[in-house]
Amino acid sequence: MRVAKTGAHCVDDNNCMNRMHPAIKPVSRANPGQHIVFETRDAFDSDFNLGSKPEDVSAADLNLVHPLTGPVFIEGAQRGDVLAVTLLDVQPDDYGYTVIVPGFGFLRDRFTKPFIANWKLNRKEAVSDQIPGVVIPFNGFMGTVGVLPGQPEVATILTREAALQSAGGVVLTPQPLGALPSDVCGQNGSSKNECLRTIPPRENGGNMDIKQMVVGTTLLLPCFVDGCGLFVGDVHFAQGDGEVSGTAIEMGATVTLVTEIRKAQAAKVKVPHFEGGDQLIRLAPTEFYATTGFPLKAKGQIPPYHTYLDSQKIGPLENLSEDLMLAARNALIELIDWMVVEKGLTPEQAYVVASVAADLRIGNVVDVPNYAVSAILPTTIFRK
Repeated sequence: MRVAKTGAHCVDDNNCMNRMHPAIKPVSRANPGQHIVFETRDAFDSDFNLGSKPEDVSAADLNLVHPLTGPVFIEGAQRGDVLAVTLLDVQPDDYGYTVIVPGFGFLRDRFTKPFIANWKLNRKEAVSDQIPGVVIPFNGFMGTVGVLPGQPEVATILTREAALQSAGGVVLTPQPLGALPSDVCGQNGSSKNECLRTIPPRENGGNMDIKQMVVGTTLLLPCFVDGCGLFVGDVHFAQGDGEVSGTAIEMGATVTLVTEIRKAQAAKVKVPHFEGGDQLIRLAPTEFYATTGFPLKAKGQIPPYHTYLDSQKIGPLENLSEDLMLAARNALIELIDWMVVEKGLTPEQAYVVASVAADLRIGNVVDVPNYAVSAILPTTIFRK
């Protein structure tokens, strides 16, 4: 069974949505065990191409993120079940991109200008004229995959995210502008103030951006509505753990998967789980260089992830306690600096390479006050 895409953009396609709500109607139905083929669009629903420039990034409409194919009603699935989704194949389009969007990304305070790397793709590797000498191997996966939330889940999510926003946290609240399907989520939609944005992952899955969910792995999703409402999109050609610039190698793709219903298992699987075999071994680099980071900083500096806490204590300190975010930031900065010096990349090129190829890994969460994070980069991506 194929869920096809039609038209140039999500707005032209009855099989496409870019918000989440239980009132969104299924676009197709499938049986457990049946192969389902999803034709997907890139994360920005963009017109980017090999000739795209940084100014095209600045002009992108972020209200259109993410165009998702679906939802598909899985016959026999009910609220309280678990839907097991096994990824069988990812067929990449021949073009992809990685961007730096001002105000977004892990180092958004350091990288404030737009940037784009346009990638030529095949089933083996990706290369870009904007980052010559770098070859990224294909490890495709669904950046966004999930099921529709139920009405109780929507109410819970909206309440907790509103509380976080009122405390100064970064939250993307419902935005009807550009929202699809328009009859449910648009400016005159029946649920326009409840339709969830797709940027953050939640209990129903969504934009998890977990690179290990490659072909052969099985994702377990708790079902919150009858039929589950399975959707797929935002497919990545390759990504590093962390997706630090804010994007991976983004692409349109054709995704094939198969589902299984595990009855009444949602009490055990309350958030997404996933399982597999030797896929993680195959993702491991054969050669690498790594940097480490600890929660250290300059006096007077408040990392961007802590500003909403409005703490008077953080500023004067040079060492934070048990802080993985700051440790990861420092490991990443060290790795970017290494690529600039040793590989001759610009900081922007190095940031993009880290986003698509470097893995942030937790070393320890016990050695108080300095938890350790490593940034691990496969060196085989650099042409000899």
